[in-house]
Amino acid sequence: MQEKDIYAEISSIRNLMERSTKFISLSGLSGVLAGIYALIGAVVGYKLVYLEYGGLQYRNYYVNDQRVLWKLFAIASVILILSITTAIWLTIRKAQKKGQKFWNPSSKGLLINFSIPLLTGGFFILILLLRGSYGIIAPACLIFYGLALVAASQYTFSDVKWLGICEIFLGLIATILPGYGLVFWTIGFSLLHIVYGTIMHFKYDR
Repeated sequence: MQEKDIYAEISSIRNLMERSTKFISLSGLSGVLAGIYALIGAVVGYKLVYLEYGGLQYRNYYVNDQRVLWKLFAIASVILILSITTAIWLTIRKAQKKGQKFWNPSSKGLLINFSIPLLTGGFFILILLLRGSYGIIAPACLIFYGLALVAASQYTFSDVKWLGICEIFLGLIATILPGYGLVFWTIGFSLLHIVYGTIMHFKYDR
């Protein structure tokens, strides 16, 4: 057996093992759509927070306005529901096209590892809302979401880990620069998702 044939066989075995231990039916298109949903939400959020006076500077009154905050919370919740629903639908469709099962040990591990940091972050953010610590809500969203992606990445493509690291890094910067949460939220949940989803689509979906 020639050396190149040995390498080809090893590569095939490695790919087979990866397919058996990792969930590879994630849809890149769902990332793009999630980014678009977030961008629309950011535009609506901008109108609620800044449009009356213009600019993106820190305005303490609006940060502490309960009515505006709960409207922003409702917008974020709708975006989250839309993003999750879209991701599940497109991922199931991709799995069916590839003849794979959507619900398997890998997808279970991915869901569990993703949910624990995400739910922890959700409860933490609710506590921040109730205690009036509004300035770090946007950074907390980015950081806990990033941690959830990194935790889940061991069960799927490594690209997910790098998206998570970028989200964490962006959240830390947002913590240093309070008052610009909407800007960082838009970059993290919209622009990064669109870039990530586009890369995933051309790398794995075609």
